[in-house]
Parts: sequence; C-alpha cells; structure tokens
Amino acid sequence: MYSSKVIGLGKYVPERTVPNEELTRYMETSDAWIRERTGIEERHWVEEGDGNTTSTMAAKASKIALERAGLKPKDIDFIVFATLSPEHYFPGSGVLLQEQLGCDTIGALDVRNQCSGFVYATAVADQFIRSGMYKNILVVGSEVQSTGLDLSTRGRGVAVIFGDGAGAMILTRDKDTSRGYLAHSLHSEGKYAMELAVKTPGSSFPSAKLVEFLKENPEDISHYPYMNGNFVFKHAVVRFQEAIVEVLTKAGLSPSEVDLLIPHQANLRISQFVQRQLGLRDDQIFNNIQKYGNTTAASIPIALTEAWEAGRIKEGDIVLQAAFGSGFTWGANLIKW
Repeated sequence: MYSSKVIGLGKYVPERTVPNEELTRYMETSDAWIRERTGIEERHWVEEGDGNTTSTMAAKASKIALERAGLKPKDIDFIVFATLSPEHYFPGSGVLLQEQLGCDTIGALDVRNQCSGFVYATAVADQFIRSGMYKNILVVGSEVQSTGLDLSTRGRGVAVIFGDGAGAMILTRDKDTSRGYLAHSLHSEGKYAMELAVKTPGSSFPSAKLVEFLKENPEDISHYPYMNGNFVFKHAVVRFQEAIVEVLTKAGLSPSEVDLLIPHQANLRISQFVQRQLGLRDDQIFNNIQKYGNTTAASIPIALTEAWEAGRIKEGDIVLQAAFGSGFTWGANLIKW
C-alpha cells in the first residue's frame, strides 16, 4: 500500500472582477443585500474574447501546479477533472485538458458531482495511487458558470452567488503511509435532486424540443440554475458536520486536532455555522468566498492553493476538505500534509 502526497497546487481566475455593485445594473439588489446573505463581496467572471473556457482555465492552473511539483506534463499518469460546466455536452473537459497540456495518451476521468466534485475527485485519485495503479495524478476543479446565469431580478438568488475559476492539485505516490489522505466520506441523497438543479437541456428534454418549448413559453427558466435556498442551507449545515465527524472518527481524531478546515465556498454563513457547531477557532478554518463567490468544483482547490500560498498549511498539518451540493451529494477528505 502507498499513500498520496500533495506535491503541487495551482489556481487561476479570470482577470475580470465583478463587485457586488456591478450586479445592480442587471437586477434589483445591493452590495449590502448580497453581503448579508452570502458574505460575497466580488467574484471573477470570464468575458468575451479573453480565451477562458473550463479547460483552458484548468490548463493555466495545472501548469502552475506542475511547475511547483517539478514535473512535466508527460510525468502525469492520469487526470481527474471535476466540473459542472464542461465546454460541451460531450466530450468531457478532461480530454481537452490532456491535449492542451501535452500529456501522453493517459486516462482522463470527468467527475460530475457539482459542488462536491473536487472531494469526490480527490477520493478517486487517492484510491488509484494507493492501489499502485498510478504514480502521479492531476486533480482539477474548473468552472465557467457566469455564461449560464439568469442575470435578472428573477434569478438574483442564484446569480449573485457564482463565480468562475480553476484550481489544480498534483498527487504522487508516497511510501510513508503515516501521512497522506487518512479518510474519505462520500454520500448522496437523490430524492432532493431537483432542489438544486439545471433541469434542461438533457437527454430527457432534447435541444430541438427545448427551442420550440422556449418559443411557446418565454418565461420558462428551467435552463437556468434553480436553488431552493433555505432548503439547501438547512441540509448543508447538517451534512457538512456529518461528513467532517465521519472522517475524523475514521482517523481517530477530534475537531480540536484539525489544523485547517477548507470547506466548499458555498456561503459564508454556512461555513460560520459549521465552525461554531464544531467549536473551531478562526485560525482553524479558511474562507475566501468573499473574493471569488461560489466557484463550485473549483472552490476547494482554489482555497487550498491560497491557504498553502499564505503559509496556512505546513508539513504534518491535519487538513480537512468538505463539501455539499447538488444531488444532493456531500463528502469530506482528511489529509496529514
């Protein structure tokens, strides 16, 4: 058996910064309204002509991670790519990233678990390395969500939350099993799938039918993200805690022994609630949603990279990653750095 060691981290966000005040051009809202409900102050969105797509942003973040790891693209044995916003219905963004980086003809696995995508992707990569199947795995979360938002008062409950960006992590095989990922927790509850979803288009509602449907029903919003906000919030704060407690229990640790919790940046109020419930100090949790909004599968790797760059993660630290999102799906990863 082997363990997985993090040897490279990188992040990328589009140059365009969108402060809360800018959103008042599109919808009835205010900086105070957004901050009070989400904690978000600004986010980054792609703009026409900047060349940013889900895979190109992933490539930019990955190149930084590769450089920090001291590896070349051809040293990567496998890619796990988490996103809810691939460029195309198919193929997935993983193969596009493989081509852009110039990797060998390695496998590229796309994970579609939305906000918990990076947690799932990390668990998958860790198992591949533990089994000895692969040595170096690139794990990526990347999202372009701004192009699919309802930028109107009708859609403000969702539109003010989301941002674009990418984060990358490189895991390598390590013989020291006293470190690396100690435990994973992965769960789902599909009966609530439609409480946070984009319902169309899809194979159950083909594009040709959708075009005709929208002509006849111009007010239909099923092709925009829908979120039952209060319902999602109530479930998130419970499931976050459950997943965190589960991985700590598996590892025989308590919340007080966690050096840093990096939660999915869904809503600052969720993170603060979970922090209070677990009795964590401010220095035991990392939040950056204020600057980036909710970047879904990219939020944890972006935050992980920022925390590491700021010196908040050191060798031997116990670091927790936890997420909850559409599906409902949720989970956590616990690592000894």
